[in-house]
Amino acid sequence: MMRLDMSERRDRIIALLSENGELSAAELSARLCVSVQTIRTDLRDLDAAALVQRRNGAARLRQQSENIGYLPRESLARQEKQRIALAVKNLIPDGARVALGTGTTVEQCARLLAARDNLFVVTNSIHAVCALQNAPGAVVEMAGGSVRMRDLDLIGAAALEFFAKYRVDYAVFSCGGLSPEGEVMDYNSDEVAARKAIAGCARSSILVVDSEKAGLDLACRHGHLREYDMIVTGADLPQETVRACAREGSRIVLV
Repeated sequence: MMRLDMSERRDRIIALLSENGELSAAELSARLCVSVQTIRTDLRDLDAAALVQRRNGAARLRQQSENIGYLPRESLARQEKQRIALAVKNLIPDGARVALGTGTTVEQCARLLAARDNLFVVTNSIHAVCALQNAPGAVVEMAGGSVRMRDLDLIGAAALEFFAKYRVDYAVFSCGGLSPEGEVMDYNSDEVAARKAIAGCARSSILVVDSEKAGLDLACRHGHLREYDMIVTGADLPQETVRACAREGSRIVLV
């Protein structure tokens, strides 16, 4: 087995815990071909980042009603998010009008879209605005209202009214998780409302979702993958979900 770098290895730890529920450091060591001490260091850092919980010699994912902090999320599935961002860049031409949602995957998309010329962008993410700072000829409109300081974004009523004022070509946004049946899930109703508002202002909706979100059992469920025009993901989706998307003309872009 090829030796993974630290970021990739920790992504695999998260994936293995998601698949198996609970594993010991020794079991993770055997599966990832690294020392038990290395795994213990990984688990300690992942525990400090509120991603896993260590108990009685084993580790499991934390059960959460709210997403983890922004900085820890940036390190999860980093390479997959970059592949997603490249695919999104290839879907959006110069001069397009684009709505960008919040989250680390959308921020990666904004960084690559900064190479496009003359974009018109509406967003409720301060991270996306910063990523587009040097985009040639870009015009960026930012939602107003109260800033959610943890994520540097806006998802309240003012943000919903903001997106309702625009009609754009593409909306790029994420979600909190995907159920095994292809339902699109979020951590709370505010996240759901923001996603609906962003998708609703665009002619073409692009849902970006990394494989770490597949199978997450979250509190709020609204809609199905088949309701979006495109899904860009590295997740291994169930065949029934793939067929449902195909029947409704929803395009899945695998990265």
